[in-house]
Amino acid sequence: MTFTDFNLKDSILQAVTEAGFKEPSPVQKEAIPLVLEGHDIIAQAQTGTGKTAAFGLPIMSKMKADGSVEGLVIVPTRELAMQVSDELYRFGKFAGLKTATVYGGTAYGKQIERIKQASIVVATPGRLQDLLMSGKIKLNPQFVVLDEADEMLDMGFLDEIKNIFTFLPKERQTLMFSATMPKGIRKLAEEILNDPKTVSITKSESTNSKITQYYYVVQERERDDALVRLIDYKSPDKCIVFCRTKKEVDRLVAHLTAQGFKVSGLHGDMEQKQREVTIRAFKSGGIDIFIATDVAARGLDVNDVTHVFNYHIPFDSESYVHRIGRTGRGGKSGEAITLVSPNELRTIKRIEKDVGAKLVTQVIPTRIEVQNNRQDELIAKIAETQITDKAIELVKTLQHDLDIVTIAHLLASMIQNENTVKGKDIIGLGLEEVELLIERAMQQRGNDRGRGRGNYRGNNRRRQGGGGGNRHSRNGRSSRNGGGNRGSF
Repeated sequence: MTFTDFNLKDSILQAVTEAGFKEPSPVQKEAIPLVLEGHDIIAQAQTGTGKTAAFGLPIMSKMKADGSVEGLVIVPTRELAMQVSDELYRFGKFAGLKTATVYGGTAYGKQIERIKQASIVVATPGRLQDLLMSGKIKLNPQFVVLDEADEMLDMGFLDEIKNIFTFLPKERQTLMFSATMPKGIRKLAEEILNDPKTVSITKSESTNSKITQYYYVVQERERDDALVRLIDYKSPDKCIVFCRTKKEVDRLVAHLTAQGFKVSGLHGDMEQKQREVTIRAFKSGGIDIFIATDVAARGLDVNDVTHVFNYHIPFDSESYVHRIGRTGRGGKSGEAITLVSPNELRTIKRIEKDVGAKLVTQVIPTRIEVQNNRQDELIAKIAETQITDKAIELVKTLQHDLDIVTIAHLLASMIQNENTVKGKDIIGLGLEEVELLIERAMQQRGNDRGRGRGNYRGNNRRRQGGGGGNRHSRNGRSSRNGGGNRGSF
């Protein structure tokens, strides 16, 4: 089955092809035909199964692009709102469908202006309720989607969601997507859905079992140093580094090139011909490190990628699955490595739960550890090297002035100088401190659930800046505050 079998609009299919989608996922196969037929649906499917396309493609195919807000998508977090909005924009750009992202912490005026120009609004419950209750906006969407409904209930947004629906038209098509179906979700579905069809996708491990998944906790300012150190330590044959923004890609390409790596970047501003040349160079081995936005997560078919690095944790589990799926292909093993700030530990635990696989915490190797690792590799390489006639002649020439031991020492020193590891010795947090931060994050999550949404936003603000406390790592490093989340409209 392919996406052409759904009879989507040509403009939507064009975007699907450009995004590199091949076969629809199970949830897409079941949900898309039902949405196109006009049914309300309640879909149980894990994050990482293609839910955004499962609701986005059919409702956008039915939209008129008449200048009004035809679709409303409600999601639990700002990060997911930005991710869903970006993906919907890609699906709808050839159809003339614009998206607006609505969440707290951003000026009302700018968001209201974007809403006036949008066909689809992607919003978090708190800010959306504020806008509707204050009369700043009025919405009359034909299509309403509740995404990650169980997460919204976990965060205490049930009252807001119910209130939002009092401002929406009764004649609408409503779609609810949830990873789990607790009693509260089923009851909410009874209240807001009209004779819904059910889609249920059995959970399976979303990620390739041949991919070993690690994460390293670092402060925001340490990301560049941590990435270079890990590339030095892992010595990947071919790797992809995923970033969130085009600007970040360009900056990292310049930074890693200055460190002596063979690097190239890929993002949405590049022309198709330039993209093809870059990908071809990566496949052929002319480039060792490929730095890209999520535009490269789909449709990039390279079987010998040994490592995937997430410079920033992706906004949702679906993106995580697509990113790390670029390694471990063709029956080979691979490694997926994610850099995480202390603020993002709850997110990494949620992704771990969603994808059904264990992400192992590790500590960034010290400079000495990398140096020792390189020395071991060098000794093994020397032992395996075949002696050539030219090498014998060179040693004979050197023996006119130097004894054989001095020659060996000089050659070894020359080789070691070329392999010196740069940078500071200690990067990132130790294992014991990470465990303490995880424990605190899980306790805070429990407190958030208990107090409800009213305190959630305040607690979230207080959590900005990471975790303190004394470091308990093997090196006795002192704790440092840092972090902060990227926010854009």
